[in-house]
Amino acid sequence: MTAIVAHLHPTHFAQEVALALCEGGEQVELLTTLTPDGRDAAALALRLLGGINKRRVDPALRASTRTYPWREVGRMVAGRLAADEMRRDQIFHWALNGFDGWVARQMKPPVQMVYAYETQCLKTFTAARAAGIKTVLDLPSPEHDYVENLLHEEYAKFPGLLTPAKQHFRTLQAERTARRHREFELADVVVANSSFTAKTWAESGLDGSKIRVVPLGGPAPDPRGAEGGSRGQGPLRLVWAGTFSVRKGAHYLLEAWRQWNPGKAVVLDVYGTAALPPALLEDLPPNIVMHGPVNRDRVLEEFLTSDLLIFPTLCDGFGLVVPEALSKALPVLTTTRAGAADLIRDGENGVLVEAGSADDLQRGLAWALGNRQHLMSMRGAALETAKSHQWQDYRDRLRRTLADS
Repeated sequence: MTAIVAHLHPTHFAQEVALALCEGGEQVELLTTLTPDGRDAAALALRLLGGINKRRVDPALRASTRTYPWREVGRMVAGRLAADEMRRDQIFHWALNGFDGWVARQMKPPVQMVYAYETQCLKTFTAARAAGIKTVLDLPSPEHDYVENLLHEEYAKFPGLLTPAKQHFRTLQAERTARRHREFELADVVVANSSFTAKTWAESGLDGSKIRVVPLGGPAPDPRGAEGGSRGQGPLRLVWAGTFSVRKGAHYLLEAWRQWNPGKAVVLDVYGTAALPPALLEDLPPNIVMHGPVNRDRVLEEFLTSDLLIFPTLCDGFGLVVPEALSKALPVLTTTRAGAADLIRDGENGVLVEAGSADDLQRGLAWALGNRQHLMSMRGAALETAKSHQWQDYRDRLRRTLADS
């Protein structure tokens, strides 16, 4: 079979899909916008603009990768020049629609299947259906209305979180939800990355019988992590990795932290962009250290010396940071609205708390401080979980799922 895997960016998980199909003996093309793996002008532009490491393509896929680069180059340049979030959003959708149209033009023999991602494939799936090509939709996120309605509940409770841009995007919600739902309807098979993601889409009134759950994988287990952490010496070391935002529950963490007031007994290191309103980030206690964005390798090394990953997301389709932490034997505190909560067993390899509750989050944090020896013993279970959720496991399961669907 000849298949196309299409994603705006050559993300790791899209490349894993392409590799899974290749391992099954399929002829696969990876279609994306921009990679640094070449000597053409677009690759040179990307090297000048930065962001190279996140766009490198696996050597096994480079010969079969094709790009539609120039709208993405324009988006990156304009995004740096445009301070207005609404303008950046318009530019993003201009690039997205161009990419979708280009992939749609590839829907012709010998292609027999196209695997594409939510929001990016309306034109592609329309063309594929007309040509008799099998359509597979990947859902990396919970259903759009579910997410947007949940966030606007937060804005109602915390008006300081609501910006003019978020108010504007609310006016576009119905249109953007309709696009996603139409993509779902055009799909022959739908792949969700977690039971949580699948549940939100099925409960939106769409045909849940199409959905197959294939959890994502993670890095190879690092045995050094079993003896990592603070080992009960000095303060309890908590770590946050990723955008410090409303959707990730950062405002609830700050509320819980101020109620808890653990003083010098605990330190929280935050690695990632701070995306909360500035007023919420004023006068942070000295035991919360904001490091800003750092590269992934640095974060993984920090996991080795940390005691607990803090991931109190309001809703996440999966949350790749969770298997990354587990690969370093780092237990995880997260919520039941994280797709990767499928990997967490409360009290064994992590702590599960209620999403959107500062009180429950404070309870989980206080438990960690009061049970440091037990928290240390969780590292072995965390590492064992990582061993059974590798990217090879994901590829094998995805390949079987597609063959059976």
